[in-house]
Amino acid sequence: MDMDQKKAKAAQWFETLRNQICDAFEKLENDYDGPLKDMPAGKFERTTWDRDTSVEGSEGHGGGGTMSVMKGRVFEKVGVNISTVHGEFSPEFAKTIPGADEDPRFWASGISLVAHMHSPLVPAVHMNTRMIVTTKQWFGGGGDLNPPIPDDQDTADFHAAFKEACDKHDPAYYPKFKEWCDEYFFIKHRNVARGVGGIFYDQLNSGNWDDDFSFTQDVGKAFLDIYPKLVARHMNDSWTQEQREQQLRYRGLYTEFNLVYDRGTLFGLKTGGNVDAILMSLPPEAKWD
Repeated sequence: MDMDQKKAKAAQWFETLRNQICDAFEKLENDYDGPLKDMPAGKFERTTWDRDTSVEGSEGHGGGGTMSVMKGRVFEKVGVNISTVHGEFSPEFAKTIPGADEDPRFWASGISLVAHMHSPLVPAVHMNTRMIVTTKQWFGGGGDLNPPIPDDQDTADFHAAFKEACDKHDPAYYPKFKEWCDEYFFIKHRNVARGVGGIFYDQLNSGNWDDDFSFTQDVGKAFLDIYPKLVARHMNDSWTQEQREQQLRYRGLYTEFNLVYDRGTLFGLKTGGNVDAILMSLPPEAKWD
């Protein structure tokens, strides 16, 4: 395949994964029988957007994406966004991107998901995978679990799913990408981890595009398999107001990380992305002491 065929194949996969995840999440909404069962089941609403070409230096920019957002009785707020964009990085930002210092043109496609749950007993979660092309090309992404009230079995099962996906391709992947996740999703100014980890990888180019793409697909499939199981495990359980308060304060930490450190937030804002889609990761309600 030439590069255009590879781009098309990757973008199509991200859309397919989006559809599969949305279907699985809507099924959880329909199957729910917990404390909020009198609320209507949620359904995703989709909004398409095009690149903001009014941003200074945005000549030649193009592409866009689709936001899929659901507010239901299991998912207080969940967004599953896909986008495929191209353009040129600003001279300053290009210096921070591999291969862009010599040629600022880029192409990027991916899926990004964040779920905030009504129940404090159900872990919040983040997952994204992407393909980026400059004068170089690579894949990146991962998934991490963010429970306000950690559950050891949930944590073990989540990690096991990603370890299995990693081990199919390289036994060195899981320990490397787990450590990378632990280091990346750390709130330095609070000296605390954002959650209980998972995997994080970036600039993956082994020299075998097919295998790198297959691994990126397997990361998405692992998430699709394990996370709905964790939600179903706890979603019908009752919780206390004290646990809800713990959840809201935890969300404050989550918000701080996404606004201060998150690379995806910076990338989107620096490249004229859709602000609502970029800030979709923020919880619908949070508290600070």
